[in-house]
Amino acid sequence: MSDYFVIQGQRPLQGEVRVTGNKNAALPMLAAVLLTDEPVVLHNTPRIGDVKTMLQLLQALGVEILSNGGASITLQARNIHSHKLERALATQIRASILLVGPMLAREGRVTFPPPGGDVIGRRRIDTHLLAFEAMGAVVEVDPVRHLIEIESPRGLHARDIFLDEASVTATENALMAAALTPGVTVLRNAASEPHIQNLCRMLKGMGARIEGVGTNTLTIQGAERLHGGEFTIGPDLLEVGSFLGLGAVTPGELRIKDVRPDELRMVMHVFRHRLGVNCWLDGTDLVVGEEQDLQVEMDVGGAVPKVDDGPWPHFPPDLLSIALVVATQARGTVLVHEKMFESRLFFVDKLINMGARIILCDPHRAVVVGPSQLYGQTMSSPDIRAGMALVIAALAAKGESVIANVAQIDRGYEGLERKLKALGAGIERTSSPKSLVI
Repeated sequence: MSDYFVIQGQRPLQGEVRVTGNKNAALPMLAAVLLTDEPVVLHNTPRIGDVKTMLQLLQALGVEILSNGGASITLQARNIHSHKLERALATQIRASILLVGPMLAREGRVTFPPPGGDVIGRRRIDTHLLAFEAMGAVVEVDPVRHLIEIESPRGLHARDIFLDEASVTATENALMAAALTPGVTVLRNAASEPHIQNLCRMLKGMGARIEGVGTNTLTIQGAERLHGGEFTIGPDLLEVGSFLGLGAVTPGELRIKDVRPDELRMVMHVFRHRLGVNCWLDGTDLVVGEEQDLQVEMDVGGAVPKVDDGPWPHFPPDLLSIALVVATQARGTVLVHEKMFESRLFFVDKLINMGARIILCDPHRAVVVGPSQLYGQTMSSPDIRAGMALVIAALAAKGESVIANVAQIDRGYEGLERKLKALGAGIERTSSPKSLVI
């Protein structure tokens, strides 16, 4: 049974916090271990639920974990003894589909169930399958057994591929498959997020030849074989953004250590120039000031401004829930527009119960009128980012909040309550709160 967080709100938070490795980089980098039979060392690996599940999936395929020192893991895919992804594990996380490209390139076949993950709307995998078919693979979908079988009986072939959407995971999957496919593969309309760039640097370190890293066109010269190596996962941009939002709505100065400033341009632009957050860069540290005067900045002519998401370098979809909570504490009116997932905003009813003034216009849009005094409530975390948004709201609220289903939050944030308590937060993890009504 999942644990609960019991949170006492409105306590000053101050001090330094260091974020962990990027979850969305760690998962494809773990999958890339399948592309070589040599040892691979990954440093700064986040110790979170999704990584644990990915490691179990890899072990079920035959990957050996030679050492696991927490943030540093050594793995070796010397012998793959199965081409089937373990259903019970694969249906827990969205990232299980990242194993398909490497398995197809190395073994020539793979069988897997539709991936799991956050319930934030329909999350199509068509782009993945179309890319594999373009490379010569045969895809069969069995709706009765809820399985997908892909084979490349004559091997994969290098192609010039236009992805029908700039999907992050489809880009990563096609990229890994192409790394072991003879010839030159071109991926157009590719996603270019920082975690994809991290994966590209790893593949290049393993011997792959990739051009166009950081752009929407990737050119991959397939290698006959890739070798092992030692690689470091970058800091989690989404955790940085989460603590930025937290510092904005709680009293006290927060310093987020060793961020990558180039990855924060749009995030800081939205928080500073849309919501009035007082924050700045100090070298490679991001500081959220003690003095905050949150105010929505109106568009020219007094028009209601919009906070919306999109593919990199736009504002990250996974930070929209955090920005929405900050908007509840800012003077003014703002439209929050979630373009990518039609169920992500459904958690706002919990904020409304806490006292927030929000109108959910439709599955993709919400109007937030602030500031609102929030009050502690008992609620449940529906997904990783909404769960973190509720934690932030609870820390800003008057009174006590109880948040259930924190296993969802654990999937994306390592040691969250430990980090928050070090900053002065009143938060406790428990398996059985005294009273719970959800």
